[in-house]
Amino acid sequence: MAHLRSSPDPLVSAHRGGPDTGFPENALPTFRHALTHGPALLETDVRMTEDSVLVLMHDATLDRTTTGRDSVRAHTLEELRSLQLITDSGTQTRFEIPTLSEALAWADGRTALQLDVKDNVPRSRVAASLRQHDALDQALVITYTLEDARWYHQRLPNLILSVSAETSEEANALVRAVDPSRLLGWVGIGAVADGPAEVFSKNEVPISVGTFGETDQQARSQGLIVYHRLFDRGVDVISTDETALASQAAATYDLQTSN
Repeated sequence: MAHLRSSPDPLVSAHRGGPDTGFPENALPTFRHALTHGPALLETDVRMTEDSVLVLMHDATLDRTTTGRDSVRAHTLEELRSLQLITDSGTQTRFEIPTLSEALAWADGRTALQLDVKDNVPRSRVAASLRQHDALDQALVITYTLEDARWYHQRLPNLILSVSAETSEEANALVRAVDPSRLLGWVGIGAVADGPAEVFSKNEVPISVGTFGETDQQARSQGLIVYHRLFDRGVDVISTDETALASQAAATYDLQTSN
């Protein structure tokens, strides 16, 4: 997390942990594979089981990404342990659904997790897990409302929060409510929203943009310049489905600017 706050170099966030050929989303082996491409944050999704265990899973249901059926919330952790994860192409793997506790323990000393906490997951349980694992320097929580940002900041003032703003007014409200040194500002998908970006940059808040979808597709055909243009706009973190390509872009941009 020190890198995020102190380094001028751009950083990659591997969307859903960086799934790739043979590696399903939100799995610890996928996390390990993503880091072979270079330093990266690992964005991952948090849901809760029937017996109130926090696990890594994007969808509310199990059908798309596992060998199971029905909702995550309808199953205990023991039941989920009997399932295997499935890749984006539909290939069944030997990998299991990890718990948040396992992911935090794995990330210690390796990287930082960017936690996208899904609906109906109590904030108190996320905060308790971060405290239990002494993980305030190896995780950040994605928030979507001013209320959520305030809640986490009041209870975990050293935790970095990813916050979203569509207008300058929203960005100003966030930097007033939360210590700016604890913020990462999300300013759009594929393009930089100038108003929020200006407010965040003025308050020395790093800014983040999502490139998953159309922008990643452009990068596949046009090359690294697609990401370099975002770095030129002052983007500090790009959240991407193309972890290898984006990591190469970040590394070459660093080389260009240091020469």
